[in-house]
Amino acid sequence: MSRKLLMLSLWIALVSACSSAPAVEDEGPTEEPEVVEEEAKPAEDREASYDSLRERLEEIVDGTHRSDANRARDVYRNPVDTLRFFKVEPTDRVVELSPGRGWYSEILGPYLYGEGTLVAAVPPIDPEDEESYLTQIVTEYMGFVEANRDTLGMVEVGTFAPPEVAEIGEPGSADAVVTFRNLHGMYNRGTIEATLSAVYEVLRPGGTFGVVQHRAPEGSDPAESASMGYLPQEVVIELAEAAGFVLDGASEINANPMDTADHEHGVWSLPPTLRGGEETAERYQEIGESDRMTLRFVKPE
Repeated sequence: MSRKLLMLSLWIALVSACSSAPAVEDEGPTEEPEVVEEEAKPAEDREASYDSLRERLEEIVDGTHRSDANRARDVYRNPVDTLRFFKVEPTDRVVELSPGRGWYSEILGPYLYGEGTLVAAVPPIDPEDEESYLTQIVTEYMGFVEANRDTLGMVEVGTFAPPEVAEIGEPGSADAVVTFRNLHGMYNRGTIEATLSAVYEVLRPGGTFGVVQHRAPEGSDPAESASMGYLPQEVVIELAEAAGFVLDGASEINANPMDTADHEHGVWSLPPTLRGGEETAERYQEIGESDRMTLRFVKPE
């Protein structure tokens, strides 16, 4: 076990002990039509299954375990449609990269509870550096997980800071990896290639990599836009394909055409951060949260 993982494990144990508070083209007919019937039936079954999964997700999203503040962001984050687009199923092993304070974990945990597994990929921290923003975020997340075991289940936590460490499962063990509004930070730190490589390795062949990311206008300089929280969609696709992924679908589920992506404080000018303060809050509230790409990649079979 690496020294970083040991430190994180000890710290998680400490948090656990102290967190008791709740908180094709048509090829024409074949010679064996019965084969066509056999192929069509699973497709119908899959559609019925997806309808059932929608109901399950909707019940979770409407659950009383979610705060009013988190519910208020559903209109921008569209969790039911997003997770269905990513084809996440309740029996999957799903890795969530950099889960933040747990907004999506609050939905994924109950959805996977009892049948699948949620793996939270968090960065290594120094528990003694309590003032660090990173320490505060990870500490808050761990407290959230520990206080909500009855709802979330046993969320696995792995240290993730490629290329140094990526302890999120054995190669080929994950059915899906998802990341929400994180890629610009990885681009800024120069670790996005290493991150994509680690994601590719942990996914099984045929597994899904789901991406939601603040979107810069086409043709933007990614070095400039990333510093403001945005990335051009074509750059994200190019980087993912260079890592071996195949683009399987792109959706406008999380699009917001009112976001021009040229704000003084970048994406953080928009809600919920509203970094510009009261003077610009009303204007940015009218725009809403950022324009976002929603991409589904697969690891080839």
